[in-house]
Formats: sequence, C-alpha cells, structure tokens
Amino acid sequence: MSDAVKKLIGEALTEIIETAKTGGKKIRVGLMASGSEHGAEEIAKGARLAIQNANNVIPVMIGPKVKGYEDLEYIECEECDIPLKLEECVKNGTVAGAVAMHFPFPLGVTTIGRVLTPARGKAMIIASTTGTSSTVRGEAMLRNAIYGIAVAKSLGNMNPTVGILNVDTAQPVLRALTRMKDKGYDITFGTSTRADGGSVLRGNDILTGAVDVCVTDTLTGNVLVKMFSSFTTGGNYEATGWGYGPSCGEEWNNVVSIVSRASGAPVIANALSFTARVIAGGLTEKVAEEIKSARKAGLDEEIETLTPKAASADEDVKAPPSEPTDDELHGIDVLEIDNAVKVLWKENIYAESAMGCTGPVIKMSSRHIEKAKEILTSKGYL
Repeated sequence: MSDAVKKLIGEALTEIIETAKTGGKKIRVGLMASGSEHGAEEIAKGARLAIQNANNVIPVMIGPKVKGYEDLEYIECEECDIPLKLEECVKNGTVAGAVAMHFPFPLGVTTIGRVLTPARGKAMIIASTTGTSSTVRGEAMLRNAIYGIAVAKSLGNMNPTVGILNVDTAQPVLRALTRMKDKGYDITFGTSTRADGGSVLRGNDILTGAVDVCVTDTLTGNVLVKMFSSFTTGGNYEATGWGYGPSCGEEWNNVVSIVSRASGAPVIANALSFTARVIAGGLTEKVAEEIKSARKAGLDEEIETLTPKAASADEDVKAPPSEPTDDELHGIDVLEIDNAVKVLWKENIYAESAMGCTGPVIKMSSRHIEKAKEILTSKGYL
C-alpha cells in the first residue's frame, strides 16, 4: 500500500471518528484576526470559546498570530492584507465560510442576522442586517423574507413563522407575500402578540420573539441587532446574540457572516458556530430553492408591483366637500396613504390621511367605510 493511499485512508478514518464524536463534520470557518475595537485578543477569545462551546466549527484565524493564542489555527498575513486574504480563502475553498468585520458584498447580497429576544429568551432571525438585497425598498424587503426563510431552514426549522416589522412598505410587502402564498409559495405567517393580531409586527413583538423570522429593511435590522446585542452593556460591547449573520443573495455562493467591531468574544463565538451550521445545512442551495419556488409563485410580478412608478395625474384630484370623520381605516402603508386618499376622493368619498398609534390611517365618515374598503382592496391598497 502506497503512502498516498495510507494518507487518504487515515484522513477518511479521522473524519469518520470526528463525525461520530461531534455528531457532524466540523466546518472550517475563517475569522479576521484583527480589526476589533476591543483588540485582537477579544477575537482570539471568541475563536477559543467557539472551540470550547461548539462541536461543529474549526476557527481559522486569518492575520498575524495573537500572543497567548498560538494554539489556534492561523493563515498568517500582514494586518493590512487580512481583508484580501480572507476573501481569497473563501473563494478558493481554503475555508468553507468566514466571519468578518467587513466584506465587499456586491449589490444584491445581504446578511440575515439572529438575536436573542429578551422577553422569552427566544432566538429570532432578523432579515436583513447589512448589505442590500435591492436598491428598491419593497423588493429588498420581499427578498429579505425569502432569504430569512432560507436561513431558518438551513438551521433545521423547515416551517418558520414570518412577520413584517411595521416600517415603511410593510403593508405592500405583506400583500405581495400573501398573493405568492395563494399561488403556492410555502410561507407561514406568524401573528403579533398584541390584541389585534396580524402579521405586521410592533416593537412588543420583537421583544417577545413573536415570530421566527422578522422581516425589515437593512438599516432598521442593523439597528435592531446592535440594540439587542448590547443593551445590557451600555452599547460599546456586544455581548449576546449571533451577530449580523450569513450572506445571502441570488446566485451568490459564498457564506460570509458579519460581526461588528464592537462584538465581544461571546458573539464572535456564536457567529462562528452559526456560520458553520448554515453551511452544513446547505444555505446557498436553500436560497436557490426558495428563489425558484418564489419565482413560480409570481416573485417577478410582485417585484414589479413594489417598484415605484412615476407620479400620475391623480395628484390633481380635488377633495369632495368635507364631512365629519368619525371612523378610520387601518392597514395602508405610509408611502401609499396619500394616493389612497385621492382614490377615495375620485369616488366622491371625503377622506383624510392621519397617523395613529399603530401607523397611518384614513379618516372618514363611518357610512363610507364598507364602500371604501371595497374600493381600496380592488385598487391594491388593502
């Protein structure tokens, strides 16, 4: 038997033994060895903590060796070369994925984070947190929902509940997802914990982890991760959670997770394990599967409906004579509220836009409510 064959057999046996011991193959995940506001030692502590607490990951430090942590595996390079070296290692397969404090994601790629919600101690996915899945807000949130579902499935949750945070464009995105569900897209909507329910989430709901996947725009998601991870520390040290999560995008085949320069060792350790889990769970394949399924259910058509159109002549519509407004309609997005009012004016229904405690409302006489619902539903506002 040749030495080469013996080596192959030895490597195979080692992998079998490791799999039996840990319950799965360990995933090599690259980690930037420098760049933290808390110093390189904090990063190295995170790597060592991941080895101690997680059985699914082999952290690979990319950068100069950290004194006192020489036991870790390194791909050494100058500090100034770390970003390029990490990108190179991901693309050539030296590591299966990476955890970075910065990565040059192309347009269309975003990260899906995960936080520990304080009221119930439940993990919740935030879709999304960095990068951008689209420059069009509605399309971005629609894609974020799809990517959030893919991440949940790669973690083993094959039927995650989904809710949309009550931010601009939430209602149109919910309508789009509802139409896709009616056409066969496999999505399960979660419900707000508030008395009036619904799948549009309030601040209360994200504290309780009312859903498995909370869909929002990237900037809001980024703020949420920062707040959830550091609210017990005063803000300068992110102590809990899994970081800003792995990268997702259509035809994007790399798994790179983001942590902040303020992320502490516990978050770095969790991010390493999180990255290894989604790689083992086939994240890039699941993203492709979700996109394919969503496209069959009208994804492209819904993206078109969420793309802003040029201003129409409806801007010249005049209000009918005013009358008392003793009732109101909810569920219309803030970006559509003025156009919805003008639609009612065209039907000779006096209405006013206003902002209630749950979001925008249309005020009108109660005698017009049912007719107004029919009109706004037929025009796609409800």
